[in-house]
Amino acid sequence: MRILFVAMPHSVHTARWISQIADQHHELHLFPSMETAPHPLLKNARLHCAGIGFRSLSRLVNILKRKIASRRMPLFKLFTALFDRSFWLKQVIKMVKPDIIHSLEIQHAGYLTLAARKRLGGRFPTWIVTNWGSDIYLFGRLAEHVDKIKAILTSCNYYSCECQRDVQLAKDMGLQGEVLPVLPNTGGFDLARVSQFRQPTTTSARRIILIKGYQGWVGRALVALRAIALCASELSSYRVAVYLANDEVKIAAELISQSTGIPIDIVPRCSHDEMLRLFGSARVYIGLSISDAIPTSLLESMVMGAFPIQSCTSCANEWIEDGKTGFIVPPEDPDVVAAAIRRALTDDSLVDYAAELNHRVAKERLDQSIIKPQVIAMYKKVAEQARLKRRGKQ
Repeated sequence: MRILFVAMPHSVHTARWISQIADQHHELHLFPSMETAPHPLLKNARLHCAGIGFRSLSRLVNILKRKIASRRMPLFKLFTALFDRSFWLKQVIKMVKPDIIHSLEIQHAGYLTLAARKRLGGRFPTWIVTNWGSDIYLFGRLAEHVDKIKAILTSCNYYSCECQRDVQLAKDMGLQGEVLPVLPNTGGFDLARVSQFRQPTTTSARRIILIKGYQGWVGRALVALRAIALCASELSSYRVAVYLANDEVKIAAELISQSTGIPIDIVPRCSHDEMLRLFGSARVYIGLSISDAIPTSLLESMVMGAFPIQSCTSCANEWIEDGKTGFIVPPEDPDVVAAAIRRALTDDSLVDYAAELNHRVAKERLDQSIIKPQVIAMYKKVAEQARLKRRGKQ
């Protein structure tokens, strides 16, 4: 089976997803939805590039010669096309002849694949569209994006996502294709291996509060830091660690640390194993944003025994029970977040029991031995249906 992924090459989510089928003897290709260096873990797919990186300069020249000689494309349009990624994706599709095209994420990969589909016209390979994060939940409410998202959902053959919420949203926006199993977009965890990074003590014995440091168009790390400041009197024996912090968050963390006396560490870029070790040492994890699907950090907190406090604008309610195995809070209300932090700091039995229940959920729903076979079966099913469809048209 020949699969062409259209995705962000630098994303660890791309690398982890593709790795799940790397040992299945498929021919895997990747066309970048943006021009960035590939992630170090992305080793299992042949990377195709736009422009002169398109296999070879000689092949590029031959394509241009044919286009000009056939007069199917005027010279000025051809020149313009050279700077359009959809033109190059079209060439890759014609060259690779994939059985399946799988776009991972919508606002870059999905839009790009739709544009290439329009360029190709006629028959198009079986197309799987995967919804990442805020692709529909947020962008589906923005006028600039609505029509493009609807065009994708009415054109694709299959749709996948990691939230039941996003299944219904896609249907409401006109999804015509078949819905594939709802699975985390990063795949599963090797629970036996990552258990070595989990502190052997109970969660209540841990003394680190871990904050996801995203602040920007969706992230609300500054709200989390404000909530920390409101809890200063309860944090005398704790350290706060902030990861993935931008300059704005770093400045706020330093100022709050100075004014409250709370030790706040900015976690430098580190490996995934080191990040899991940090989760495995944290009593509480806090992740706030105005939009998300199922945050990988939430799943990591469940796997590693940290008590999660997650914003209600995600699909956290599909994984944790508010007030029992975590807290689901508004992303922009520091008083509510502070109340959740206080409860998680003072109720030892709550956080210990939550860790036990979340670990049970992780074993049932997040172990790679459970998720990987579902992913393999998904592609097998899509490929078989694609073969039957092609035979029916012959």
